[in-house]
Amino acid sequence: MSVIVRDLRPEVRAEVEGFTHVRRLAVPYMLITPDSVAYELTHAHPEAHYRPLVAEEDGEVVGAAQVGLVHDSPDPGQGYVNVWVLPERAGRGAGTLLVRTAEEHLAARGAAKLFSWVLDEPGNRAFAERHGYHASRSSHFLRLDLTNGTLPPLEDPPEDVELRTGADFADDPRPLFALDSETMSDEPSDIAYEFTDYEAWLTETWNHPLFSPELTSVAVVDGRPAAFSAARTDGGTWYGTVMTGTARAFRGRGLAKLAKNDSLHRARATGFTEAFTGNDSGNGPMIAINKWFGYEICATEVRYVRELS
Repeated sequence: MSVIVRDLRPEVRAEVEGFTHVRRLAVPYMLITPDSVAYELTHAHPEAHYRPLVAEEDGEVVGAAQVGLVHDSPDPGQGYVNVWVLPERAGRGAGTLLVRTAEEHLAARGAAKLFSWVLDEPGNRAFAERHGYHASRSSHFLRLDLTNGTLPPLEDPPEDVELRTGADFADDPRPLFALDSETMSDEPSDIAYEFTDYEAWLTETWNHPLFSPELTSVAVVDGRPAAFSAARTDGGTWYGTVMTGTARAFRGRGLAKLAKNDSLHRARATGFTEAFTGNDSGNGPMIAINKWFGYEICATEVRYVRELS
């Protein structure tokens, strides 16, 4: 039978699980669950025009794609197309059909530049280049074994610093929104981001089903969140930090390292066995911190870009 591509239907559990399975096999270093896939689709920002796609062959989901506009960037006309296909079904047209459908969707909504993360492997890179994409910056996935007992010991915070959890801000997480917004704007990237929509942040970050406020650590100075390490978990044994950063006024004091170490120790004590994180390859300071913890690079992605005429 031929391959067909269509929209993911969040109410069809088999499709959601198929999408999750494909993404998990393709990028096993990123946390994902069927519930997180369905949540992201049903709670997507209207301006993102988010459209996850599935490719089916003989009734089986063999490919998947995340497609949308970068709605939280000050630069309009930017879209993203991330495509994955089961290895044993590659070369049969699913990937090309996913790309074509995604590009048509984004072009119709004003996208002029498309970004795609591609694992740094010859076949994947060749596929992107055949479809008119050229390589830009790169990013690393890093893994830490939490069972080997090699975490740096916990240190007492300075006298003016208090370590709290994200759950301590449950009644009013707005201070964490302000900290996340400031640190995200300084992240190395070929896309500029501006977090100005608090309600959108609550939906996309704070209320996300993978987010763990209990394992998120916050370094507070004089009542103000100064640094944090935001945690996600899959409900099983995997734990990931999706953002670690420090407000500009408090940098150079080791507060991000302090917060992340606190979060890692609590994750290990809770029973998590693997920790994952990601770093832009140009983010030297954060790479150094993660190496200090014992993280090792387990894979590299390359950001590919295509200008639409």
